[in-house]
Amino acid sequence: MLFTDLFKETCSAISANKVRSGLTILGIVIGIGSVIAMISIGQGAAGSIESNIQAMGSNLITISPGSQASFSQVRAARGTAQTLTIEDAEAIAENVSGIQAVAPELSQRYQVVFKINNTNTQIVGTVSSYLLVKNIEMAQGSFISEQNIHSLSKVAVLGPTTRDDLFGEGVNPVGQTIRINGINFKVIGVTQSKGGTGFGSQDVMIFIPITTAQKFLVGADYVSTISVQAESSQIMAQVKTGITNLLLTLHNIADPLLADFSVISQEDILEASTSMTNTMTILLAAIAGISLIVGGIGIMNMMMTTVTERTREIGLRKAIGAKRLDISLQFLLEAVMLTFLGGVLGIILGSGLAYGITFFTGMATKISSFSIILAFSVSASIGIVFGYWPAQKAAKLNPIDSLRYE
Repeated sequence: MLFTDLFKETCSAISANKVRSGLTILGIVIGIGSVIAMISIGQGAAGSIESNIQAMGSNLITISPGSQASFSQVRAARGTAQTLTIEDAEAIAENVSGIQAVAPELSQRYQVVFKINNTNTQIVGTVSSYLLVKNIEMAQGSFISEQNIHSLSKVAVLGPTTRDDLFGEGVNPVGQTIRINGINFKVIGVTQSKGGTGFGSQDVMIFIPITTAQKFLVGADYVSTISVQAESSQIMAQVKTGITNLLLTLHNIADPLLADFSVISQEDILEASTSMTNTMTILLAAIAGISLIVGGIGIMNMMMTTVTERTREIGLRKAIGAKRLDISLQFLLEAVMLTFLGGVLGIILGSGLAYGITFFTGMATKISSFSIILAFSVSASIGIVFGYWPAQKAAKLNPIDSLRYE
């Protein structure tokens, strides 16, 4: 039997009962659509995380405080201790080679007020080198200077989102006075927008001199983190080792396992985030893939029913010379055609879901060629796997018994 004849017979058989065929492939459509949507969400999230991390600064190393092990040898959460100081940052800048800039930070959330407008946001006490370390540019005014730090000046630099919340979009706030935790600060600049939302976005932060933050807001001399920019990505490991060894010496810690700080790079954060995102994507795609199995079983059930309904037709075909292979290919092609149609509709559904999520929620999604190829491959495989048994059953029917079948 020619392939064209097989194709015509397949199209005729599927179109003969459109409602049943449509309901049969529904599980495939939902499964493929869900898998594509889940993969696109996962890849979009991974891309967004990567861009946000890279935007924070190139060759960046972050030193965070941590608590030493207690008598029960249970280590407290990283960042809960107050073990880093400005002196640590100065020592790193002076004694560790391969460093381009160092910026200690002290950050906490406070209520900020301008006239009748107010917002609760992250206040970051830092130094002038923060611009270089975190790859920030100024849109208006100037950033914190060394003079501001030495004189404990009450000056503030706003992120663009915070500027919009307090003063309105596009307004130049330089020279205006805001109140942070009840204390007046003069606005001296606004940073360039870097994108990103939520916690960690530099667009929603307010920057003040670190000495001012320590004395007037926190009342302590510790720092939250120390950010270090290495001269190149090739020497990141060397710089991390140098920082770790220096801080162990400064803090009088002999055992590195008892260190009261952690040193991580952007690469470490990106690797951990990517690994977590990939794991979640695989998990979500696997859950969505369950509907593919259900859809495949539905197709197998339909094909078994079709074989039973067309028993006399199969007997007639065999009686006039059709071979087992011809019968088998006919029913197998029907199953593959059903899953192919389901795959095409599933790709359209999944793409629509991904674009809809981006449009209505703003969440980044990314439809890759990998997910499209995967969808076609999976749909074809389901057709072959779940169509094989009905096709073999049809091919093995005895022509005499088939012609007698009522």
